Parts: sequence; C-alpha cells; structure tokens
Amino acid sequence: MRLAASRFTSIIWTGKSILHNSGHTCWRRMASSQASELFGLKDPSLIKFQGLIDGKWIDAKQGGTIEVFNPATLQKLGAVPEMGLAETKEAIAAASKAFLSWSTTSPKHRHDILMKLFALMQEHHDDLGRLITIENGKPLAEGKGENTYSASFIEWFAEEAVRTYGEQIPAVLNNIRNVVIKQPIGVVSIMTPWNFPSAMIARKLGPALAAGCTAVIKPPPETPFSALAIAELCRRAGVPDGVVNVVTTMKNVQEVGKEMCENKAVKKVSFTGSTPVAKLLYGLAASTLKKVSLEAGGNAPFIVFDDADIDEAVQAAILCKFRGTGQTCVCANRIYVQSGVYAEFAARLTEKVAAFKIGDGLDPETTHGPLIHARAAEKVKKHIDDAVALGAEILTGGHHREGTSFFEPTVLAGVPPEALLNQEETFGPLAALCQFTTEAEVIELANNTDVGLAGYFFSRDVGRVWRVAEKLQVGMVGANTGLISQAVIPFGGVKESGLGREGGPHGIDEFMNTKLIVFGGLGM
Repeated sequence: MRLAASRFTSIIWTGKSILHNSGHTCWRRMASSQASELFGLKDPSLIKFQGLIDGKWIDAKQGGTIEVFNPATLQKLGAVPEMGLAETKEAIAAASKAFLSWSTTSPKHRHDILMKLFALMQEHHDDLGRLITIENGKPLAEGKGENTYSASFIEWFAEEAVRTYGEQIPAVLNNIRNVVIKQPIGVVSIMTPWNFPSAMIARKLGPALAAGCTAVIKPPPETPFSALAIAELCRRAGVPDGVVNVVTTMKNVQEVGKEMCENKAVKKVSFTGSTPVAKLLYGLAASTLKKVSLEAGGNAPFIVFDDADIDEAVQAAILCKFRGTGQTCVCANRIYVQSGVYAEFAARLTEKVAAFKIGDGLDPETTHGPLIHARAAEKVKKHIDDAVALGAEILTGGHHREGTSFFEPTVLAGVPPEALLNQEETFGPLAALCQFTTEAEVIELANNTDVGLAGYFFSRDVGRVWRVAEKLQVGMVGANTGLISQAVIPFGGVKESGLGREGGPHGIDEFMNTKLIVFGGLGM
C-alpha cells in the first residue's frame, strides 16, 4: 500500500502520463463507453475527458494528459488534457471574440439562459453530486449538497442580471445631467480549488455570465470533471460558443496562470485558493492593472463563552470544523473555549467525533471521506505532533491510515498558543481546543493572525454578541451559528484573506465597470 500511495502522489504532482499519443484516443473511447459503469451516472455524457475552447472539445496540442484518481479508492477515473500556453491563448482569444456579441445581449436574455442552466443542474442533481463525491472524496450527501449550493449561485445571479441598475446624480449646473451606467468588464480568468469543485466555479461564472462577461476557467487538476460537466450544461442551456472555455493543466500551471493574469485581453481575474498563490497572481495581474477578486486562506477562530448553549456550540463545531473533512477555507481552525465550560465542551465534542466513520463517500455509512491526497494527511500529522510535543493531549483520533489519504477525525485538548496549528491553516479533520479566561484575552488571540476570512462565536449575552462581532478582524462572522455560506451574502475576507466579495447583491459588481455619462446642451 505504501508503494501504491507513492506512485499515486508522483502521478498527481508530476503530471506524467503512462499513455502515448496514440493511446489518448483509445483511452477516451474506452472511457466514454465505460463511463456509465465507472462513474455510475445516469447521463454519462456529462463526463468529458477534453478541454473546451470556442465550443469545441479538444485535446492538448502536445498530446499530454493528466491522470485523475478517486482519492478514496485510488482508482483511476480517467485523463484530461495537459494544456499549455498555446491553448490558453486560444481560449482567451475565443472568449474575447465571443464577448463582442455576448456583452450586447439583453439582461433578460442572459437571465433566461442562466435559469435554463439552473434547471439543468437540478435535473442532473444526482449525477452532479455523485461526480463531486467520486473526484473529491466527500460523502455523497455533501456532494449533492454542494450541487444544490452551486446551482443556487446560478439562480441568484440569473435574477441579478436584470438588476444591474445605474443611477442619476443631481448636477451642479442646470443644463447638464449626470447618468451612471454599469457595463460588463470583459474577458474573465477564473481559477478555482479542488475542495468545492463545482461551487467555486458557479460562484464566479454565475455573476460573470449575468454581467455579460465571457470566461476562461482553469479548474484544479485533482477535480476537473465537475468543471467540465458544468461547461457541458452551459452548452445545453444555450450559452454561445466561446463564452465559456475550460483549460485543464497541471505541470504547465505556471505559464497558464501567468497568461491568464497578464494577457491584455483579460480584464478581470477571479481566484480562490491559498494566500501565497493569491499574492503571486495579484502581482501578475498588476502588470496591466486588472480588476481582481481573491478569496484566499483563512485561520478561523471558533469561540465558546461560558454563557453559550453548549449543545448548539458542539453541533456547530462539528458542522463548521469537519464538513468536507476539514478542507474548507471557512472551517474552524482554532477553537477557544472559556474555562467555565471547557471540560464539558471537550467531553461532548469528543464523544461526537469518536463516533464518526471515515471511508468511501459512496458508502452510505460514511460520515467523512479522505483528504485530497497524502500530502494533506501529512500536514495534519505534522500539526498534531507539534501540538503534542508542546503539551497537548489527543482526546480521540490522531491516526493516519498508512498508504491512503484517510485521517481519523481528531480532537486535541490543552493546545498552547505557540502551536503551529494556531499559526497556519490545517485544512484537515483536526479540532484543536484552547482554553481562555476573559473576553479581552480571546479577542486578542483570535485577531493574532495575518488572515481574516471568517470567525465564529457562541454567547447568549446580547451585549457581548455585538461587541465580539464588531471586534473580530474577519470579513464574515457567525454569531451562534457555524454555517454562514449562502449565495445571497457577500463572501470574502480582510487582511491577507483576499480582496473583493463573491455572492449577494455585491457579487455582480465585481464583474462590471461603472461609467459616468454627462449630458450637456439641454437648453435649460
């Protein structure tokens, strides 16, 4: 098993293919004919093994491929093209050409197409949820939940398409009128992570299409099939050729990402991922002063005060910390519990976590799936070992299944402030409990980080609720709840967690330019 895992990791991160060019077509034909059996979809035509440029499904010019594996079983799912600079330029050119016509369509027309896409995502709900589970590893219930969440962005921004209002501003002179209109910004580069292979695309593509923009999407190499399925449904919904393009890549990611940020035809870059990569892309996009949306890393505090409803706090901690096996940017990373309820909270949380069952997401008894790859499991182990060396105690879990990326959901008690897991995002199933005494103390601890995406706290004191909510240095606060993500809210962070907002009434503005038109010569 150790040898198999090593080979798996090597394939994933080097992009090496065991197939020759002549084998690509053979594999694709075989994969197409066996897709129904391998993926178990009702509509196997949703599974695509090629990139999409200007309405055409194509292979890489150099013939390379990226092998994709189910992280739970290590079974090979198929291969997608290892595209590079040439294909990226073609995709941008196609999007630029398509923008000339797509940007002039009426908001109602775009609304209608997006609503067709929303209906298709509902129609294929079971297939899309299963596809997410197979390539990402999350339990099937979460996979289907993600498709519902993903589709909600398409529905929301379909309605926002017809609400891109301008305004009239009173003039300082009687014979002029000031009118402000909003126009689509242009070609958009979209780069997304593997932890939400469908929702992160919909959250960006929905407003882009609603605004009248065209897009080039670079999905993660670990989970490309959900992105390609969405692209297929866009075509079925009536999105014209060239409006949505998908470039798959892994070993060529640096040159592809650079082109997507620096090409002058691209007017907007939207990225979700780690803070170091966000900073890199921000620098590249600055060469042409593009508009940028960056949703980067988090290090969310989860605070439980003495006056909290402990049952609610425990349940929220489970949902917030362990959803997606802890692989979400807004999951609780540092759990601070006030001394008066610390022992009770730790005992109740440990009891719940110890009952989790890890396994294949398609198994109905599975509560939590694998991490995306072995390196992710190694990081969790590193954080546990560091905390234990500093005096923390393992209350449950703590073990990595050798030869796999499965890691037991873990609860640590007595974690000191200097522990590595308090300084950086774990991105895994590790609940680290830290004890505090006063409100002022925990606010200082919670804000002692360079990032600020989300934060959570539990208290029944209305005065404290307002104080803490306003003092937490984050873009989003969950007060007495561990779930904050919705299509209708402005999602985003402060400090080094990024720029801009996604979702809600503010989301479409990120894809539009504001233009002033001053009318004179009115003869007033």
